[in-house]
Amino acid sequence: MSVLATFVKPLAYVSLPLFALHTLAGANPVARYYVRIGLYLSTLGVCSLWGALCAVGMSLVGRRLDVFYIVARSFYYLASRAVDIRLVVEGEEHLETRPSVLVGNHQSMLDILYLGRIFPRRASIMAKKELQWVPLLGQFMTLGGAVFVDRGNNARAVRSLTAAGEIMKERHSSLWVFPEGTRSMRPHCDMLPLKKGAFHTAIQAGVPIVPVVCENYWRLYRQGVFDSGTLKVRVLPPVPTTGLTSADASDLAVRVHDLMVDALREISVPAPSAPSEKPRPAPASAPPSQEPQPPVNPIPAPATVEPTPLPEPEELRSDSPAESHASTGASSELSAMSSPVLTSSRVEGSENGTETEEDDGMVLVGRPK
Repeated sequence: MSVLATFVKPLAYVSLPLFALHTLAGANPVARYYVRIGLYLSTLGVCSLWGALCAVGMSLVGRRLDVFYIVARSFYYLASRAVDIRLVVEGEEHLETRPSVLVGNHQSMLDILYLGRIFPRRASIMAKKELQWVPLLGQFMTLGGAVFVDRGNNARAVRSLTAAGEIMKERHSSLWVFPEGTRSMRPHCDMLPLKKGAFHTAIQAGVPIVPVVCENYWRLYRQGVFDSGTLKVRVLPPVPTTGLTSADASDLAVRVHDLMVDALREISVPAPSAPSEKPRPAPASAPPSQEPQPPVNPIPAPATVEPTPLPEPEELRSDSPAESHASTGASSELSAMSSPVLTSSRVEGSENGTETEEDDGMVLVGRPK
C-alpha cells in the first residue's frame, strides 16, 4: 500500500494544478487566453530543450538533418492537445519533393503549430539571426542546421542564401522559409508581398518552390482570444524554376504570392463582416380609424361688411319722376347682373362647405360624402 501511495501522491500533486487550469480556462474566455498562451510557450520551451538534446544525439549517429522533423512532430503532439487545436492537411504528398524551397504564410507564433504538423524529413529552416542567441531554441536550431540570415546586412544575407542553395543540392535536402519576412495577422484573407531572397535561392540552386498555406485563424486566435478548433493546411503543387534567371525572381515571387492568396481564400472560413447600419424605416402612418369622424368644416373667412348707404336728405332727392325711374332701372339692372354671380358662388361653395369667395385658389377640405 505504501508503494502505491508513493506513486499516486506525486501524480495527484501534479494533476491538481493542471485540473484547476483546465477548469479556469473553460469558465472565462480571458482566462482561457492566458492559460493557453502559458501552456503553448511552456510546450515550446520543453521542446527546445528536447531539441537540443536530440540534436546532439542524432548528430552522433549521422541523422542531423532529421532533427527538425522529430522535434516538430513532438511539439505538435504536445501543443495541439494543450491548446485543443487540430490540423487537417491537403496535398501532403507534395512535401516529399526534394530538394525544394518550402514557403509558407506567416500569421503569428501559432504558425509553429502547423509547421510541427507538416515539417518534412531532411529539411532545415531559415530564420532571423536574432533567434540564434535565444536560450535552448538557438542551440537546438544551430545543431539542427538552420540557416540564419542577418536582415540588417544585405551582403551577409545574400551570402547566407547562396550557401543554403549549395547545401541543399549537396545534401539533397529542403529549406523552409517564411518569405513575407514578418507576421501578417489580420482578420481578412491576404498576405504581405513576398521577399525575393527565397526565390533567388531556388533559382540559383535549380530547385522547385513548394507553397504551403495555412488558413486564416483570426476566428480562433488573436489578442484576447484563444479558442479550440480545426485548421486547414494546403500544400500546393511544386512551382518549377528550370530555365529562370535572377531577373525572373520578382515575377516568380508575384506568381507564387497570387497562388498562395487564392488558396488562402479558398480554405479559410470567411471572417464575420461588420454589421452595417441599416436605414431607419419611415414611421408607419396611423391606420384609418373605423369609427365615423365628424365632418371637418373649414373655418369661414370673416364676412365682408359693406357700408349701408345713408338715406339721402329730402332736399337732395330728385323730385323728377324721370330721374327716379332711371335710378330705379339702373339699380334693377345692376342687381340683375350681380345675381347670377352670387348664385353661382353659393352653389360652388355649397359643394365643399361654407366657403367664401376669399377661398379661391386655396386647397379646400371637402365634406365627407
